[in-house]
Amino acid sequence: MLTALEARGWAIRHDLRLRGRRFNLDHVLVPPCGTAVVVLDTKAWHRGRTTALVRGRVHCGAEDRHGQVQKVAGYARLIETALGMPGVAVWPLLVVHGSPVAGGQLEARVSGWNGPVYVLGPEALLPRLAGAPKVWDPRRAEAVSARVDSVLLPYTEGA
Repeated sequence: MLTALEARGWAIRHDLRLRGRRFNLDHVLVPPCGTAVVVLDTKAWHRGRTTALVRGRVHCGAEDRHGQVQKVAGYARLIETALGMPGVAVWPLLVVHGSPVAGGQLEARVSGWNGPVYVLGPEALLPRLAGAPKVWDPRRAEAVSARVDSVLLPYTEGA
């Protein structure tokens, strides 16, 4: 799915970690506008249960999965701080495979993160990312990608 974005100028990195940390970032994306970094976490949840918001918390069927949403927002917060690039927004996204997401996408809120964490079905990912600014700024995107590469390491390196 992400290969289609590369053809549109997005820089895509897979399976990374922040220096000094042990958590795994499934995917980090930089759009060609250079104004954002997407921290994308993927989960495989139960195919027979719908993922939905229940009293403001993400559930897969009856099971509370909001902790996963909090984690991706926490990763985004750490990446935002580590990048230290004013004017570059960090967007946390959680893509759920298997479990259908009610309405295709949810806007979950967590304390400590200003803005929504989008919880998406795979079919909603590319349309959500299509909302990125359409302006291409190759120099800026390259600078953001270089900063991502200097701050994040392959997950297996030194783990």
